[in-house]
Amino acid sequence: MGCNAAFLRWSTMIFVLGLGLCRLPSTKATSFRNAYATMMYVGTPRDYEFYVAVRVLLKSLSKLNVQADLVVIASVDVPLRWIRAFEEEDGAKVVRVENMENPYKHQDNFDKRFKLSLNKLYAWSLVDYDRVVMLDADNLFLQNTDELFQCGQFCAVFINPCVFHTGLFVLQPSTVVLKDMVHELQNGRENPDGADQGFIASYFPELLDKPMFHPPPNGTKLRGTYRLPLGYQMDASYYYLKLRWSVPCGPNSVITFPGAPWLKPWYWWSWPVLPLGLQWHEQRRQTLGYGAEMAVILIQSAIYLGVIAMTRLARPSFSKLCYRRSDKSINLVHNGLKIVALWCILAAYVTPFFIIPHTVHPLLGWFLYLLGAFALCSIAINVFLLPTLPVLVPWFGIVGTLMVMAFPWYPDGVVRALIVFVYAFCSAPFLWASMVRTVASLQSSLEREAFLPARLVESSPNSWFNKLY
Repeated sequence: MGCNAAFLRWSTMIFVLGLGLCRLPSTKATSFRNAYATMMYVGTPRDYEFYVAVRVLLKSLSKLNVQADLVVIASVDVPLRWIRAFEEEDGAKVVRVENMENPYKHQDNFDKRFKLSLNKLYAWSLVDYDRVVMLDADNLFLQNTDELFQCGQFCAVFINPCVFHTGLFVLQPSTVVLKDMVHELQNGRENPDGADQGFIASYFPELLDKPMFHPPPNGTKLRGTYRLPLGYQMDASYYYLKLRWSVPCGPNSVITFPGAPWLKPWYWWSWPVLPLGLQWHEQRRQTLGYGAEMAVILIQSAIYLGVIAMTRLARPSFSKLCYRRSDKSINLVHNGLKIVALWCILAAYVTPFFIIPHTVHPLLGWFLYLLGAFALCSIAINVFLLPTLPVLVPWFGIVGTLMVMAFPWYPDGVVRALIVFVYAFCSAPFLWASMVRTVASLQSSLEREAFLPARLVESSPNSWFNKLY
């Protein structure tokens, strides 16, 4: 029955595309004959982050005064408030589509985050346009690239020596091509990664042998397929070796970030690990801004400052509550409190990282993280009567790491990596010594607070102060 249902879905899609009876919800009256298009779908843990990235991409293209429409191919389950933002605030035309069934989702090497990436094929349905530049959300435009609309029926960049990248490619929309692609999906065309990258690369296997695209000076549109110069998809990893761009072929127009998903440039923690993240955030600051996250940042900052003040004022009460005498298994209690204290310190450094809005500016993100870690460490310091400096050694170490990585005058990426390694190597003994000092201080505090007050209570008359504890 499952096979029959899948066959029915594919057959229905082919029938619809073939007859053109149910054309994809589409463009209103177009202002231009060409378009920059991107896609938006939901169903991953990072939907909001990609929504922000798409909006920054659209606004950055508008800022460059591109002579083309902006189109978002959005699945029908994308929230309506996001659709309205694309249309009303970003000036984009939204095409609503059904999610395309991915027949490769059961492959052994399939990555679930690409389950709906085949929606990119809907770019061939935008037949109101002569040419479409299809984009991933992680593209950073440095200058206008309207000359790409002069390219042929399909053009893409080889950032890998043998496989072109589908983060940016030029296409001529055609329902015939789309229908054939859907047919190939149904027939199980080979797809190495189960995503749009592998399928489109297998659909245009001859592109490696095609000539390089050079825009005609008279503005005419070429026919056929072409390779695009690397300057239209400068892989960010090329930058990190020399800490500058050195791409001799083609205009240095577009940066792409195809690396690890958790180091995309919109995440605040990606900088200064990846220096180009700050450039993406600068573009966001100039276009979209950070108003959506500022309320959360201010609330968290107020909470952390309140925690610091409370722990200073309530220190005696906390310490007495933590070190009430236990008459049974005092050693077991001590060991348990040591474990709790160490876990509290660890949680103080980890917790703020996960509750900061992921897409804030890196400078705001790191400031909020350091403030939160300091505030939560102050709780552990005051509750367990620990010395301040050993507990905060990792805090100072993180500050130093950020300064070392963010230093702007390294000659190249190799020197930068070596300096970071030397810093980590030199910091390790201090980190170990701080941990040993913290454990020793914790043991001393437990012995002092567990036994000394107990003797005083047994040898002194009852009073209102003793009854509190």
